[in-house]
Amino acid sequence: MAWRANLSRNLKELRLLFSPTSPQSASTRSFIEKNYRDLKTHNPKLPILIREANSIEPQLWARYDLGVERGIRLEGLTEEQISKALEDLVKVGASLKC
Repeated sequence: MAWRANLSRNLKELRLLFSPTSPQSASTRSFIEKNYRDLKTHNPKLPILIREANSIEPQLWARYDLGVERGIRLEGLTEEQISKALEDLVKVGASLKC
């Protein structure tokens, strides 16, 4: 998973939005619990914002250079699919630098 170390090279900010209690956000909460430390260890200067709000659908947002943002809805995704979605957002950041 070398792409995890490239987060700070390709992203300016990463935001995860989810509900602290809804079943739709369960896999997002689990993903954060299992992966936040590793992501932050590999990218200590990258802002990784965790936002909890009641009645919000789980989402993953990436901000790139020049204020470009991309978001993905995470409702119904497994932890592995969330990881793949994050990897895809990192690849988008690499392609925007060309």
